[in-house]
Amino acid sequence: MEFTEKIKTELEGKIKELEDLIAERGVGSKQLRKARRTQRNVNFAIIVGSLITVAGVAAWAMSSSSRED
Repeated sequence: MEFTEKIKTELEGKIKELEDLIAERGVGSKQLRKARRTQRNVNFAIIVGSLITVAGVAAWAMSSSSRED
């Protein structure tokens, strides 16, 4: 069992290296880089938007509670 697991792990590593090479230099690699960059920017915008929303809700809640006093 140990021998087959080692072979399986090595083969998975080689396949991953090949996939990375194809992604880096293969057909469509430029589009893939653009998609990754776009995804990163979208994720960043979602995080920043969420933080702004939470800060706005907190400020609104604090201001509305101070008016009631």
